[in-house]
Amino acid sequence: MKSTLYQNAAYPIPDRVKDLLRQMTLQEKVAQLGSAWVFELQEGQAFSEVKASSVLGNGLGQITRIGGGSSLDPQASAEMANAIQSFLVNRTRLGIPAMVHEECCSGYMALGATCFPQIIGLASTWTPELAEAMTSVIRTQMRAVGAHQGLAPVLDVARDPRWGRVEETFGEDPTLVSQLGMAYVRGLQGTDFREGVIATAKHFVGHGISEGGMNCTPVHLGPREMRDVFLMPFEAAIRETRLASIMNAYSELDGAVVASSHAILTDLLRCELGFEGLVVSDYEAVAMLNYFHGVARDKSEAACLALNAGIDVELPRTNCYGQPLLEALQAGLVCETLIDSAVSRILQKKFELG
Repeated sequence: MKSTLYQNAAYPIPDRVKDLLRQMTLQEKVAQLGSAWVFELQEGQAFSEVKASSVLGNGLGQITRIGGGSSLDPQASAEMANAIQSFLVNRTRLGIPAMVHEECCSGYMALGATCFPQIIGLASTWTPELAEAMTSVIRTQMRAVGAHQGLAPVLDVARDPRWGRVEETFGEDPTLVSQLGMAYVRGLQGTDFREGVIATAKHFVGHGISEGGMNCTPVHLGPREMRDVFLMPFEAAIRETRLASIMNAYSELDGAVVASSHAILTDLLRCELGFEGLVVSDYEAVAMLNYFHGVARDKSEAACLALNAGIDVELPRTNCYGQPLLEALQAGLVCETLIDSAVSRILQKKFELG
């Protein structure tokens, strides 16, 4: 008999997570690790129940960019979000909603939203209060259309002007990046996640000093410089702002591909820095372990490496954390307890968001 304790907000969230997790099938657990673009659920500009039945049958972890991945205006975005959530709550066995994420470096990046100055311009004010005020507005706009997670701030310390993403950063000084970054997180997350938007600090770690200034190329850093400069903003956000999510860097760091490194995403991030939130993949980062970095033979091995490293959610769509991961589980290449740990973190955040 299905327990409904997890649906009762009077119980502590850890108890609700345990109750829900023990009722989930393996397929339902794995579905929480995945994601889908909004257009995978659309027919034209409308929500498609036929497509949803195929994509959302076992539930889903995240929906990717309802506003930013479409031409929907704010009202239509909110209606689309409601239709997706209604399907998940009423048409799946356990009724688990999805988290909706959007890009929001310099404003909620969608039709009809406010566009603020680029982050390097915000940094030039040397005024953290402006960053918090800005992201408070972004939070309000995002929650109004049904979004729960923003893929910002960029906490990369930019030291090579050839790198094409300097404008997304707070610049070259780790103290300034830390102060502006913390203010950004505070404004976006608010004081209560039921009305806030989860901030996603990125890209962990060293992404802004890639070889030749090219995106995704190797990063060469010694341990002292990494900790004194490039880790500082992440450590500050983790320890001072309840930072709820982190996104991995695409690059390899001192020879280790970050997306497959347990030493970086678990030993350093969770054990040393004390991070307790969600780790989401940069777009396609899990599959890139196979087709770009060549450290995984296929999608199944890529899923195993990323999950073991500490990546909880695959973005922007389910590629490796679907059937390839189920095949790896059936072959005994990864244990279900690892799945349970990641799913528990995801459910924890969903309950906190209300």
